[in-house]
Amino acid sequence: MSKAYWISTYRSITDPAAMADYGKLAGPSIQAAGGRFLARGMPAKVYEAGLEQRAVLIEFDSIEKALAAHDSPGYQAALKALGNGAERDIRIVEGMS
Repeated sequence: MSKAYWISTYRSITDPAAMADYGKLAGPSIQAAGGRFLARGMPAKVYEAGLEQRAVLIEFDSIEKALAAHDSPGYQAALKALGNGAERDIRIVEGMS
């Protein structure tokens, strides 16, 4: 079974308070579902068409666990707290075996 990676980039953050509320709920919910935060923050350097945007990389043991984490009640509560406070791009990608 291949690992899975949840990749989030933040195109814009319009409500820092909502982001803080989201973070208080999302982090523990993702970790409770087996997610391991590997990287989080602004890029040290961007190349080619890269953008200076906040990025988060989370590892899961499988695609199924990553999807279940996203769809869990705890993470859905985090999304509700975030509301329209940020525009994001989230991708769940299967790791290479």
